[in-house]
Parts: sequence; structure tokens; C-alpha cells
Amino acid sequence: MENLIFSLNATIPVFLMMVLGYIFHKIGWMDDEFAAKMNKFVFLVPLPLLVFNDLATVDFSEVWDIQFVLFCFVVTVISIGIASAVSCIWRDKAIKGEFIQASYRSSAALLGIAFIQNIYGTAGMAPLMIIGSVPLYNVMAVLVLSLFKPGQKGLDKAVLKKTLKGIVTNPIIIGIAAGLVWSAFRIPMPPILQKMVSSIGGVATPMGLMAMGATFNFGKALDKAKPTVTAAVIKLVGFCAIFLPIAVQMGFRQEKLVAILVMLGSATTVSSFVMAKNMGHEGVLSSGVVMLTTLLSAFTLTTWLYVLRSMGLI
Repeated sequence: MENLIFSLNATIPVFLMMVLGYIFHKIGWMDDEFAAKMNKFVFLVPLPLLVFNDLATVDFSEVWDIQFVLFCFVVTVISIGIASAVSCIWRDKAIKGEFIQASYRSSAALLGIAFIQNIYGTAGMAPLMIIGSVPLYNVMAVLVLSLFKPGQKGLDKAVLKKTLKGIVTNPIIIGIAAGLVWSAFRIPMPPILQKMVSSIGGVATPMGLMAMGATFNFGKALDKAKPTVTAAVIKLVGFCAIFLPIAVQMGFRQEKLVAILVMLGSATTVSSFVMAKNMGHEGVLSSGVVMLTTLLSAFTLTTWLYVLRSMGLI
């Protein structure tokens, strides 16, 4: 019971913030435009400052773990390969690109930081997990969506170039890099700057989660039932079942194991739907997987946390 309460305390507050955003949207306090602007603001300012603050105020030698970063990278590559192989069961080639992207692309930055903060009080290993997975998420999303775009005969090089530029200028990646440099050179953090950065970074999680909840639409969740459910099962259960035991065998524990769990088994990111639509796909499958995984991850993540906690791993 103690382990179950621990797991519920870690997950339920996160999803209640999303429910709150959904309720605010329904009663008219948050419209689509406001939610979109709030989501963009969180991505541009509070979230980068949050990861910067957590990294800048710790010893670089204690934070940096090349084995952990490489594990996240390699597992992401293999996960994309598995999703690509499973996509072959669908005869409709038009949905393959969306299926692959929706199956592997986690909401790693926002949900990862939210969960680890909720359990340990800081972002912990989430920034290093982001380094190992998120840039690859974006590059591979462009590749698969370009290759399987309806009517597409080759790779859209212009979009790929734009994506690579977007990764380099990604505010979260910049925040992580700045935090690591600040920590590595042991630059002192003046109290005034510390308080300002901490205060702004502190709004990242509640604002981001409410914005995510405000965009939720139950009606789209099962428009393409079979591929949607298949992608959701792979995303929430499949990858965790395959790679969590390997992570445990390699000695990852505590914040690192929670970060790996979020990378593997959190809900599909909303940006997968946005990218699919912008690259000429229908977007129905992407939005359905986002909705379904967001709804069900409240239960699956709680279960995974309960298992890890019961085994004394977190």
C-alpha cells in the first residue's frame, strides 16, 4: 500500500493539472488560442530556465553521465526501428509515417521534468535524457514523415534542414547547454539571479500541463481505432517491457530510471500532431494516439512506478 501511495502521489498531481486545463477550456476560461500561446511561452521561457537552473547549481562532474546519455540515444534508435517494423502490418501507406512517429515520440521534456520534480524535487536526470533522445526524435520524425508522406517520392531536404536548424536553436537544448557550461566552469549564481530564474522556472510545469489539458479532444481519440490502439500499446507498454529490464540490469536507479521510464512510456507529444499536419499528413492518427496515450498514461505510468518502487529500484 505504501508503494501504491508513492506511485499515485507521483502521477496523479501531474494529471490533475491536465484535467484542470481541460476543465478551464470547457468552461471558457482558456480558449484554443490562449492555450496555444501559453504552451509556446512555456517552451520558450520557463522550461529552458527550469532545466538551466537545475544544472547550473550542481557539480558538473556529478551530473554528467555519458553512459546514461548513450543508453537513451541507442534505445531511442531501436524503438524507432521496432515502430517501423510494426508499421508494415498496415496496408495503407499514408498512415505509416504518422504511426511510426506516434509510437516512439514521447512528451519527454514536459512530462519527464514534471514527474521527476514531483518525486525528487528537482529535474534530476531529465535534462540528460532530453539530450540523448529529443534531438533524435525530431530528426527521425522529419525522415519518416517525409518518406511516407502521401504522394511523396523522396526525402524533403528543405524540411530536414529546417528541422536541424530548429534543434540547434531549440530553447530547451540551449537551456541545457547553458546550464552544463555554467556548472562546468563553476560560475557563481548571484542570489538575485537565482531567485528570478527559480521563480520563472517554477511556473513551467503547471502552465505546460494545463495548456496540454486544454487541447485535449476525446472525439478524435479513436477515429482510426486499430492503428491508434496499437501505437498506444507500443508507446505505453511495449517499449517499457523491453527496455526497463535492460536499464535495471545496466545499473540505472532512482532519477535515471524514472527518466528512462518517462522517455519510454509517457504519452505521445502533442508536437507530433502539429508536425504531421504541417508536413502534409492527415493528422487524425497522430491526434488519436496523443489523446489516447495522454488519457491512459495516468494508469500505465502509475503501474510502472509501482512495480519499480516495489522492487526497491526508485
